Parts: sequence; structure tokens; C-alpha cells
Amino acid sequence: MILSALFFYLFASICVASAFMVIAARNPVHSVLYLILAFVNAAGLFLLLGAEFLAMILVVVYVGAVAVLFLFVVMMLDVDFAELRQGFLQYLPIGGLVGIVFLAEILLVVGAWNIGPGIPNLVAAPIPASVTNTEAIGLVLYTRYLYFFQAAGLVLLVAMVGAIVLTLRHKENVKRQVIANQIARSKATAIEIRNVRPGQGLQG
Repeated sequence: MILSALFFYLFASICVASAFMVIAARNPVHSVLYLILAFVNAAGLFLLLGAEFLAMILVVVYVGAVAVLFLFVVMMLDVDFAELRQGFLQYLPIGGLVGIVFLAEILLVVGAWNIGPGIPNLVAAPIPASVTNTEAIGLVLYTRYLYFFQAAGLVLLVAMVGAIVLTLRHKENVKRQVIANQIARSKATAIEIRNVRPGQGLQG
């Protein structure tokens, strides 16, 4: 019991500290690395809760795919982060107000939170012995929380479409490949034949 409590405080403290460093780090690459560290420690917390399937999904999907993808995108894109931070001060009052509202909500929830008398027994035996962890998660997701699960998928789909639209917008003075123009090219438009006489160079 003492060992599990020590591991809980270890994983929780590192997870909170790395989550804070995600938004506090100046280098975006360092932010992604701190995000990976937060995911790994959150997976450790899931292991302590007995949800090994969620821990594996968190490491495989989020750390192995999403976070690494973020890292490669940040490293490959030539983004001027100094220019992005120029308008930071003008949004600071609104951001501070929203932060205060969120802090007040969290304090109200924590202050009025009461643990039910039957919760410790449910934590000690979260699922029946005949049902595996993965099967129990599937039963809960696709029965009790089906509509919420579908709504989350719809939100992710809209976010993906929005990211694609923002990425594919045409900017001025940027060369882009137009497949239709390439296919429509003929020999007359693609090749120019000039008769160069001996001793004369090619001009213009």
C-alpha cells in the first residue's frame, strides 16, 4: 500500500510539472517533449488504477503517433514563433479573465466534492472477474456513453477538417503544384526550340 502511494505521488507530481512545462517552455520542441513525458506518467497512473489497456493505448497512440507527429511537424515547419507572440499582450486580459473563471469553477467543484460511501469498494473491485479490462471499457463506451463517444468523434472530425482547410489555403508569392496545368501541357508549351548559330550565344 505504501509503495503504490509512493508511485502515485511520483507519477502525479511529474505529470503535473511536465504539463506546466508544456505551456511554459519557450521552445515548441521542448513543449512536445514535455507533453510526451506527461503522457508516459499518465500511463503510469492508469497502471496503478488497474487500467492497463488505457495505459497501453496512451503510450502507443498518443506518445507513439500523435506526440511524435507534433514533434516532426514543429521541427519541419519553418514557423516564426516570435511573430506569433507579438499579439500576446492584447489577449492577456481576456485570457486572464477566462483563467480566473476556470479557477473558480475548479475550486467550487473541489470544495463541494464528496466521496460516496460505496466508492472505495468499487475501486477495489472495478470490474467482475469474468470480464476483462478491455471488454469492460468497450461495454461502457458503446452502451452508457455511446452518444458522448460519437460526439467526441464528431468534434475530432471537425477539427481535422479545419486543420486541413487552414493548411491548404493559398498564400501570395508561394509556388504550388497545379496538377491540371501539368497534365494540360503539350509539346508546344513545354519545349522551345531555337536555332543557335555557331559563335553566337543564346540570349533572353
